[in-house]
Amino acid sequence: MSKAMGSRYSVEGSKELAEYFDFVKDLLDSDVVNEMKNYRHHYSTTCFQHSLNVSYYNYLVCKKLGLDARSAARAGLLHDLFLYDWRTRQKKPGEKPHGMRHPQIALENAKEHFSVDKREEDMIVKHMWPLTVRLPKYAESYVIVAIDKYSAAVEISMHVASLMKAKARKMKQNRLS
Repeated sequence: MSKAMGSRYSVEGSKELAEYFDFVKDLLDSDVVNEMKNYRHHYSTTCFQHSLNVSYYNYLVCKKLGLDARSAARAGLLHDLFLYDWRTRQKKPGEKPHGMRHPQIALENAKEHFSVDKREEDMIVKHMWPLTVRLPKYAESYVIVAIDKYSAAVEISMHVASLMKAKARKMKQNRLS
């Protein structure tokens, strides 16, 4: 069962998310998207969970704004389809840093495994703007830029909060000892 962080609803079988699930079911069923579960992204969040978070919130915001919610959902799930641990991968001489390089790698992987429309392509390749320099072409691309940063901030905040809680428990145990 998959759930975006902060959401009450599971993606699969939720009445509230039927349209969203319909848009991304083929992606969620694919081995290549599920491979993202093997890579840690923001501390304890996997690349898959981060992408699901971005996909779900990207879908909600674009739907609310009357934008292309289908492309937003799909691009969100594929935007970090780079399939390697960016912390341990050796950077080749002259290669750009991961933050600037991975959108193109994600797009190449997405196009290799799925049909990707021009709007999805722009969202995937420009989700790291302004690091990627070229301006996003579509309104949905600006939305994914914001949602990606928001999701990363939430994921990192949740990790920091869990560390703080653990430290507080340890301090309390030490006082009681």
